[in-house]
Amino acid sequence: MHKENRPKTVHIDSKETVYDDFFQIEEAHLRHEQFDGTMSETVRRLSFERGDGVAALVVNVEAQTVLMVEQFRYPTLKHGDGWIVEVIAGMLEPDEAPETCIRREILEETGYRVRALRHVSTFYTSPGGTSERIFLFYGEVTDAQKIAQGGGSAHEGEDIRVLEIPLIEVWDALDAGRFQDAKTLIALMWLRDRGTPT
Repeated sequence: MHKENRPKTVHIDSKETVYDDFFQIEEAHLRHEQFDGTMSETVRRLSFERGDGVAALVVNVEAQTVLMVEQFRYPTLKHGDGWIVEVIAGMLEPDEAPETCIRREILEETGYRVRALRHVSTFYTSPGGTSERIFLFYGEVTDAQKIAQGGGSAHEGEDIRVLEIPLIEVWDALDAGRFQDAKTLIALMWLRDRGTPT
């Protein structure tokens, strides 16, 4: 990747929050350096601001299962029935470390207390429209690490079904295109490339 040739200059002429609720939308008018060295005309850009998120692919190495969750996701209702199967995930609190957050989410959603976590990747979910990044982790558990029921946080209105899917079924579902969530696809492809955990 040719970072040394990348344009660096951005002039932000104005910036304001035009929507402020559970998430925010920021509007900016800006000019940026182009690849030929000239500055662009002023352009209007919007950024969906919802903070950063965490996700974890967790494998029960004794049972050879992948811990996943199923829950209703309203935005997916436009193209399906609204319920989606995905890896464990959550949103970072202000000034919270990603690993601290994902440990909490794993316990809340699945009831497992994970020990070691491996950072897999940090990536933008949709850089053309949102600043959100996902900090993706991998962890392994055993049956003895199940210390709570899981199912999500009732005070946050979560209704989560915990799934423990055998690895062979996960690979079949992946090949059949049954997973529709980007962070889940990234995590599973990483795991398959790495090899079956033992």
